[in-house]
Amino acid sequence: MALGGGLLLLILIVLGVKGCLDARKDRALTDYARNVSQIAEETAQTSKAFFGKLAEPGELSVTEFVAEVSADRSAMDNYAGRVESLSTPGDMGQAQNGLELVYELRRHAMDEIADKMSTALGEVGSQKATAKIAEEMQTLLAADVVYGEVVRPEIDGVLAGNGIEGSDVPKSVFLAEGTQWLDESAVSAALGSVSGSSATTTSGIHGLGLLGTSLDGTELTAESTTAVASEGTPEVEVQVQNQGASTENGIKVSVSVSGGNTLQGEIETIAAGETGTVSIPLTPAPHGQATLEVEVETVPGERISENNKASYTVEFE
Repeated sequence: MALGGGLLLLILIVLGVKGCLDARKDRALTDYARNVSQIAEETAQTSKAFFGKLAEPGELSVTEFVAEVSADRSAMDNYAGRVESLSTPGDMGQAQNGLELVYELRRHAMDEIADKMSTALGEVGSQKATAKIAEEMQTLLAADVVYGEVVRPEIDGVLAGNGIEGSDVPKSVFLAEGTQWLDESAVSAALGSVSGSSATTTSGIHGLGLLGTSLDGTELTAESTTAVASEGTPEVEVQVQNQGASTENGIKVSVSVSGGNTLQGEIETIAAGETGTVSIPLTPAPHGQATLEVEVETVPGERISENNKASYTVEFE
Protein backbone atom coordinates (compact mmCIF):
# COMPACT_ATOMS: atom_id res chain seq x y z
CA MET A 1 0.00 0.00 0.00
CA ALA A 2 2.83 2.39 0.88
CA LEU A 3 4.51 1.60 -2.43
CA GLY A 4 1.27 2.16 -4.32
CA GLY A 5 0.65 5.43 -2.53
CA GLY A 6 4.18 6.62 -3.30
CA LEU A 7 3.75 5.73 -6.98
CA LEU A 8 0.46 7.60 -7.14
CA LEU A 9 2.05 10.64 -5.53
CA LEU A 10 4.90 10.51 -8.03
CA ILE A 11 2.46 10.36 -10.95
CA LEU A 12 0.56 13.36 -9.59
CA ILE A 13 3.77 15.31 -9.19
CA VAL A 14 4.84 14.48 -12.78
CA LEU A 15 1.44 15.45 -14.15
CA GLY A 16 1.49 18.66 -12.13
CA VAL A 17 4.95 19.61 -13.38
CA LYS A 18 3.94 18.80 -16.98
CA GLY A 19 0.81 20.89 -16.61
CA CYS A 20 2.85 23.84 -15.34
CA LEU A 21 5.34 23.45 -18.17
CA ASP A 22 2.54 23.25 -20.76
CA ALA A 23 0.85 26.33 -19.30
CA ARG A 24 4.15 28.21 -19.32
CA LYS A 25 4.79 27.21 -22.95
CA ASP A 26 1.30 28.28 -24.04
CA ARG A 27 1.71 31.59 -22.24
CA ALA A 28 5.08 32.18 -23.92
CA LEU A 29 3.63 31.43 -27.37
CA THR A 30 0.62 33.67 -26.74
CA ASP A 31 2.82 36.51 -25.49
CA TYR A 32 5.04 36.19 -28.56
CA ALA A 33 2.07 36.34 -30.92
CA ARG A 34 0.65 39.33 -29.07
CA ASN A 35 3.94 41.23 -29.31
CA VAL A 36 4.26 40.47 -33.03
CA SER A 37 0.66 41.61 -33.57
CA GLN A 38 1.32 44.88 -31.80
CA ILE A 39 4.39 45.61 -33.91
CA ALA A 40 2.48 44.70 -37.10
CA GLU A 41 -0.39 47.04 -36.18
CA GLU A 42 1.97 49.94 -35.44
CA THR A 43 3.78 49.23 -38.73
CA ALA A 44 0.45 49.56 -40.54
CA GLN A 45 -0.03 53.02 -39.03
CA THR A 46 3.43 54.09 -40.23
CA SER A 47 2.65 52.75 -43.70
CA LYS A 48 -0.60 54.71 -43.77
CA ALA A 49 1.19 57.90 -42.74
CA PHE A 50 4.07 57.48 -45.21
CA PHE A 51 2.09 56.61 -48.31
CA GLY A 52 -0.67 59.03 -47.35
CA LYS A 53 1.70 61.98 -47.48
CA LEU A 54 3.35 60.60 -50.63
CA ALA A 55 -0.01 60.49 -52.40
CA GLU A 56 -1.32 63.75 -50.94
CA PRO A 57 1.46 65.97 -49.54
CA GLY A 58 -1.00 68.82 -49.07
CA GLU A 59 0.72 72.02 -47.97
CA LEU A 60 3.85 70.32 -46.65
CA SER A 61 7.02 72.13 -47.67
CA VAL A 62 10.10 70.23 -48.81
CA THR A 63 11.67 70.63 -45.36
CA GLU A 64 8.52 69.45 -43.58
CA PHE A 65 8.07 66.52 -45.98
CA VAL A 66 11.65 65.33 -45.52
CA ALA A 67 11.31 65.65 -41.74
CA GLU A 68 8.15 63.54 -41.68
CA VAL A 69 9.73 60.84 -43.86
CA SER A 70 12.68 60.80 -41.47
CA ALA A 71 10.22 60.26 -38.61
CA ASP A 72 8.73 57.29 -40.49
CA ARG A 73 12.25 55.93 -40.94
CA SER A 74 12.90 56.27 -37.20
CA ALA A 75 9.66 54.42 -36.47
CA MET A 76 10.74 51.55 -38.72
CA ASP A 77 14.15 51.42 -37.03
CA ASN A 78 12.29 51.13 -33.72
CA TYR A 79 10.12 48.26 -34.98
CA ALA A 80 13.16 46.37 -36.27
CA GLY A 81 14.89 46.77 -32.92
CA ARG A 82 11.84 45.51 -31.06
CA VAL A 83 11.61 42.48 -33.34
CA GLU A 84 15.25 41.61 -32.66
CA SER A 85 14.60 41.86 -28.89
CA LEU A 86 11.54 39.61 -28.83
CA SER A 87 11.58 36.76 -26.33
CA THR A 88 11.22 33.84 -28.71
CA PRO A 89 9.84 30.43 -27.66
CA GLY A 90 11.73 27.52 -29.17
CA ASP A 91 8.88 26.54 -31.49
CA MET A 92 8.91 30.04 -32.99
CA GLY A 93 12.60 30.01 -33.96
CA GLN A 94 11.96 29.67 -37.70
CA ALA A 95 9.22 32.29 -37.65
CA GLN A 96 11.47 34.67 -35.73
CA ASN A 97 14.25 34.33 -38.31
CA GLY A 98 11.78 35.23 -41.05
CA LEU A 99 10.35 38.12 -39.05
CA GLU A 100 13.81 39.58 -38.48
CA LEU A 101 14.45 39.38 -42.23
CA VAL A 102 11.16 41.19 -42.95
CA TYR A 103 11.98 44.07 -40.66
CA GLU A 104 15.61 44.27 -41.77
CA LEU A 105 14.37 44.68 -45.35
CA ARG A 106 11.85 47.30 -44.25
CA ARG A 107 14.41 49.17 -42.17
CA HIS A 108 16.94 49.16 -45.01
CA ALA A 109 14.36 50.39 -47.52
CA MET A 110 13.11 53.21 -45.32
CA ASP A 111 16.68 54.25 -44.47
CA GLU A 112 17.52 54.51 -48.17
CA ILE A 113 14.28 56.31 -49.01
CA ALA A 114 14.78 58.85 -46.22
CA ASP A 115 18.42 59.39 -47.20
CA LYS A 116 17.52 60.05 -50.84
CA MET A 117 14.37 62.10 -50.26
CA SER A 118 15.99 65.52 -49.93
CA THR A 119 17.99 65.01 -53.13
CA ALA A 120 14.96 63.67 -55.00
CA LEU A 121 13.04 66.83 -54.12
CA GLY A 122 15.86 69.08 -55.31
CA GLU A 123 17.39 69.80 -58.68
CA VAL A 124 20.85 68.24 -58.78
CA GLY A 125 20.73 64.44 -58.84
CA SER A 126 16.96 64.26 -58.41
CA GLN A 127 16.39 61.72 -61.20
CA LYS A 128 18.92 59.24 -59.80
CA ALA A 129 17.59 59.69 -56.26
CA THR A 130 14.01 59.18 -57.42
CA ALA A 131 15.03 55.99 -59.24
CA LYS A 132 16.62 54.72 -56.02
CA ILE A 133 13.44 55.45 -54.05
CA ALA A 134 11.37 53.50 -56.60
CA GLU A 135 13.90 50.65 -56.38
CA GLU A 136 13.49 50.48 -52.60
CA MET A 137 9.74 50.13 -53.08
CA GLN A 138 10.61 46.72 -54.54
CA THR A 139 12.41 45.91 -51.29
CA LEU A 140 9.29 46.83 -49.31
CA LEU A 141 7.25 44.56 -51.58
CA ALA A 142 9.70 41.69 -51.02
CA ALA A 143 9.35 42.13 -47.24
CA ASP A 144 5.57 42.02 -47.54
CA VAL A 145 5.77 38.76 -49.52
CA VAL A 146 8.07 37.11 -46.97
CA TYR A 147 5.76 38.09 -44.13
CA GLY A 148 2.60 36.96 -45.92
CA GLU A 149 3.92 33.74 -47.40
CA VAL A 150 6.35 32.57 -44.70
CA VAL A 151 6.20 34.35 -41.35
CA ARG A 152 2.47 34.68 -40.73
CA PRO A 153 1.60 31.08 -41.75
CA GLU A 154 4.48 29.77 -39.61
CA ILE A 155 3.39 31.66 -36.48
CA ASP A 156 -0.27 30.74 -36.89
CA GLY A 157 0.70 27.12 -37.61
CA VAL A 158 2.71 26.83 -34.38
CA LEU A 159 -0.17 28.35 -32.40
CA ALA A 160 -2.67 25.93 -33.97
CA GLY A 161 -0.33 23.00 -33.41
CA ASN A 162 -0.31 23.79 -29.71
CA GLY A 163 -4.09 24.17 -29.53
CA ILE A 164 -3.96 27.95 -29.03
CA GLU A 165 -6.91 29.78 -30.59
CA GLY A 166 -7.69 33.47 -30.96
CA SER A 167 -4.06 34.62 -31.07
CA ASP A 168 -3.38 34.55 -34.83
CA VAL A 169 -1.20 37.43 -36.00
CA PRO A 170 -2.63 39.99 -38.46
CA LYS A 171 -1.59 40.62 -42.04
CA SER A 172 1.23 43.10 -42.52
CA VAL A 173 1.45 44.85 -45.89
CA PHE A 174 3.64 47.94 -45.72
CA LEU A 175 3.68 48.82 -49.42
CA ALA A 176 0.41 50.61 -50.16
CA GLU A 177 -2.04 48.46 -52.11
CA GLY A 178 -1.47 48.59 -55.82
CA THR A 179 1.83 48.61 -57.68
CA GLN A 180 1.96 52.26 -58.73
CA TRP A 181 4.76 53.03 -56.27
CA LEU A 182 7.00 50.53 -58.04
CA ASP A 183 6.96 52.86 -61.02
CA GLU A 184 9.63 55.58 -61.04
CA SER A 185 7.36 57.97 -62.95
CA ALA A 186 4.64 57.63 -60.29
CA VAL A 187 7.13 58.39 -57.51
CA SER A 188 8.50 61.35 -59.47
CA ALA A 189 5.03 62.75 -60.11
CA ALA A 190 4.13 62.41 -56.42
CA LEU A 191 7.29 64.16 -55.25
CA GLY A 192 6.65 66.91 -57.76
CA SER A 193 3.48 67.75 -55.82
CA VAL A 194 5.43 68.69 -52.70
CA SER A 195 5.36 72.44 -52.22
CA GLY A 196 8.62 73.99 -53.38
CA SER A 197 9.86 70.75 -54.92
CA SER A 198 12.06 70.76 -58.00
CA ALA A 199 11.57 67.04 -58.57
CA THR A 200 9.72 67.45 -61.84
CA THR A 201 10.85 70.87 -62.97
CA THR A 202 12.24 70.09 -66.40
CA SER A 203 12.35 72.84 -68.97
CA GLY A 204 9.41 72.90 -71.34
CA ILE A 205 5.85 71.65 -71.21
CA HIS A 206 5.12 67.99 -70.55
CA GLY A 207 1.98 66.16 -71.57
CA LEU A 208 0.64 63.09 -73.34
CA GLY A 209 -2.63 62.42 -75.10
CA LEU A 210 -4.47 59.21 -76.00
CA LEU A 211 -5.15 59.68 -79.73
CA GLY A 212 -6.90 56.45 -80.55
CA THR A 213 -7.40 52.77 -79.83
CA SER A 214 -8.00 49.91 -82.22
CA LEU A 215 -8.63 46.20 -81.71
CA ASP A 216 -7.29 43.82 -84.34
CA GLY A 217 -7.37 46.69 -86.84
CA THR A 218 -10.90 47.89 -85.94
CA GLU A 219 -11.02 51.45 -84.63
CA LEU A 220 -12.85 51.74 -81.30
CA THR A 221 -15.10 54.64 -80.33
CA ALA A 222 -15.96 55.65 -76.80
CA GLU A 223 -19.54 56.67 -77.62
CA SER A 224 -20.84 53.36 -78.98
CA THR A 225 -20.43 49.60 -78.88
CA THR A 226 -17.99 48.25 -81.46
CA ALA A 227 -18.39 44.71 -82.80
CA VAL A 228 -15.08 42.98 -83.46
CA ALA A 229 -14.59 39.57 -85.07
CA SER A 230 -11.51 38.18 -83.41
CA GLU A 231 -9.78 34.83 -83.52
CA GLY A 232 -7.02 33.68 -81.23
CA THR A 233 -5.55 36.36 -78.97
CA PRO A 234 -6.90 39.83 -79.79
CA GLU A 235 -4.49 42.77 -79.65
CA VAL A 236 -5.26 46.32 -78.60
CA GLU A 237 -3.20 48.97 -80.37
CA VAL A 238 -2.98 52.29 -78.56
CA GLN A 239 -1.75 55.47 -80.24
CA VAL A 240 -0.24 58.12 -77.99
CA GLN A 241 0.86 61.66 -78.85
CA ASN A 242 3.56 63.62 -77.06
CA GLN A 243 1.82 66.97 -76.70
CA GLY A 244 4.68 68.52 -74.74
CA ALA A 245 7.90 70.23 -75.71
CA SER A 246 10.37 67.54 -74.59
CA THR A 247 11.10 63.96 -75.59
CA GLU A 248 9.42 61.50 -73.23
CA ASN A 249 10.81 58.04 -72.46
CA GLY A 250 9.31 54.87 -71.01
CA ILE A 251 5.67 55.78 -71.66
CA LYS A 252 3.51 53.15 -69.99
CA VAL A 253 0.06 52.20 -71.29
CA SER A 254 -2.41 49.92 -69.49
CA VAL A 255 -5.57 48.10 -70.57
CA SER A 256 -8.07 46.43 -68.25
CA VAL A 257 -10.95 44.24 -69.38
CA SER A 258 -14.24 44.74 -67.50
CA GLY A 259 -12.41 45.68 -64.33
CA GLY A 260 -10.30 42.53 -64.36
CA ASN A 261 -6.57 42.07 -64.77
CA THR A 262 -4.58 45.09 -65.91
CA LEU A 263 -2.33 44.44 -68.90
CA GLN A 264 0.56 46.77 -69.64
CA GLY A 265 2.73 47.85 -72.54
CA GLU A 266 5.40 50.48 -73.00
CA ILE A 267 6.46 52.89 -75.73
CA GLU A 268 10.21 53.34 -75.51
CA THR A 269 10.32 56.99 -76.56
CA ILE A 270 8.23 59.69 -78.25
CA ALA A 271 9.76 62.95 -79.45
CA ALA A 272 7.96 66.24 -78.85
CA GLY A 273 4.94 66.53 -81.14
CA GLU A 274 5.31 62.97 -82.43
CA THR A 275 3.15 59.90 -81.90
CA GLY A 276 3.92 56.36 -80.84
CA THR A 277 1.97 53.12 -80.66
CA VAL A 278 2.00 50.03 -78.50
CA SER A 279 0.26 46.69 -79.00
CA ILE A 280 -1.07 44.87 -75.96
CA PRO A 281 -2.37 41.27 -76.31
CA LEU A 282 -5.55 40.56 -74.36
CA THR A 283 -4.90 37.39 -72.38
CA PRO A 284 -7.08 35.59 -71.67
CA ALA A 285 -9.16 36.48 -74.72
CA PRO A 286 -12.48 38.12 -73.76
CA HIS A 287 -15.83 36.78 -74.96
CA GLY A 288 -19.15 38.50 -75.47
CA GLN A 289 -19.50 42.13 -74.44
CA ALA A 290 -16.66 43.68 -72.47
CA THR A 291 -15.48 47.10 -71.39
CA LEU A 292 -11.90 48.09 -72.18
CA GLU A 293 -10.36 50.76 -69.95
CA VAL A 294 -7.29 52.25 -71.64
CA GLU A 295 -4.96 54.61 -69.81
CA VAL A 296 -1.67 56.33 -70.60
CA GLU A 297 0.33 56.97 -67.43
CA THR A 298 1.37 60.55 -66.82
CA VAL A 299 5.00 61.61 -67.19
CA PRO A 300 6.91 63.81 -64.74
CA GLY A 301 5.76 67.40 -65.06
CA GLU A 302 2.43 66.53 -66.69
CA ARG A 303 -0.36 68.54 -65.09
CA ILE A 304 -3.38 67.67 -67.25
CA SER A 305 -4.28 63.99 -67.56
CA GLU A 306 -7.97 64.03 -68.50
CA ASN A 307 -7.07 63.13 -72.10
CA ASN A 308 -4.91 60.20 -71.05
CA LYS A 309 -7.69 57.65 -70.69
CA ALA A 310 -10.76 56.30 -72.44
CA SER A 311 -13.35 53.58 -72.01
CA TYR A 312 -14.67 51.44 -74.85
CA THR A 313 -17.50 48.89 -75.09
CA VAL A 314 -16.64 45.97 -77.36
CA GLU A 315 -18.75 43.04 -78.56
CA PHE A 316 -16.40 40.15 -79.27
CA GLU A 317 -17.81 37.91 -82.00
